[in-house]
Amino acid sequence: DSAEASRSVVFENTQRCNPKCLRILLENISGLNIDVDFTVELIPEKNVAVVTFIKNIDTKEFVEKCSQNKRVREFNMTARLLESTQSIKAENLPESISSDYLTVYFESARNGGGPVADIQLFPEENSAIITFCDHKGNS
Repeated sequence: DSAEASRSVVFENTQRCNPKCLRILLENISGLNIDVDFTVELIPEKNVAVVTFIKNIDTKEFVEKCSQNKRVREFNMTARLLESTQSIKAENLPESISSDYLTVYFESARNGGGPVADIQLFPEENSAIITFCDHKGNS
């Protein structure tokens, strides 16, 4: 069901396509504009990029278009829907952040959140793992 499909698409094996080229390629395939209709988060240490669509599109259809795209195949990249998860990692948090604040923040519907089951703080890394009661509260 496309309504339940992820808004994010993972591109793997991105090492042969520089970031600027990838952004242009994604605009060409989708017909959309970066920063307006979608964002790209590069994870160079894993040779991965995550594309998140702001505009409501059929991401399953987009993944299919990517798998058929000549340039994507030439770069040996693959595209797949980002699977849902119940946990996320928040980084670069202020040193004084509390688990109560994070709970309230991530439970806010305005922030795209949902009921929080658990928060693990890692003060030495200024990060936290937030676990939601279900996978819908982590967009």
